[in-house]
Amino acid sequence: MGKTYERIDGRLRTFIEEQPVFFTATAPLDADGTVNLSPKGVRGSFAVLDERTVAYLDFAGSNAETVAHLRENGRITLMWCAFQGPPTIVRVHGRGEPVFRDDPRFTALLGRFTAADPASYGLRAIIVVRAELIRDSCGYAVPFMTYDKDRTLLSDRFGREDDAGLSAYFEKKDHIATSIDGLPGLPLPLPALPTAPAAG
Repeated sequence: MGKTYERIDGRLRTFIEEQPVFFTATAPLDADGTVNLSPKGVRGSFAVLDERTVAYLDFAGSNAETVAHLRENGRITLMWCAFQGPPTIVRVHGRGEPVFRDDPRFTALLGRFTAADPASYGLRAIIVVRAELIRDSCGYAVPFMTYDKDRTLLSDRFGREDDAGLSAYFEKKDHIATSIDGLPGLPLPLPALPTAPAAG
């Protein structure tokens, strides 16, 4: 283990696409700032765009630390662990960018995600990550765990919100428009959610 890859393809791509959860890590430039680590789930919310570019849907939550850190410096690491099968950990170190709803690229990017309904989860942005270093390592200490199913709480809560209600929810939160450390986070008010182009 401990191999470096030039691209995300073959067995490596299959592995990361099959995992039901992955983790993102970001940090501000300020050495005293708050490092952020977040789990990401929901089937269909992650996509490999090309051999060195991945993206995921950024859903509603109580904070927007990843968005704020990426807006400031772009640094991000994604990590996948094998909780079943052979022990494997894969990390993608790279540069990320939040693509917001009013970005001209948003609609085309949204069309790359066909298995998750963005309106049901309070979609805020699409995070696009360009890989600079792709490595695996052993996962000998990662326990075996069984995936049962996705929780429905996120869609239960935000699936009933329209764009105005979602924006109002974000505006009430302390760390959505501004991060814990005072960095610019999610731009508000939230623009209307564009419709993804039809597949095919």
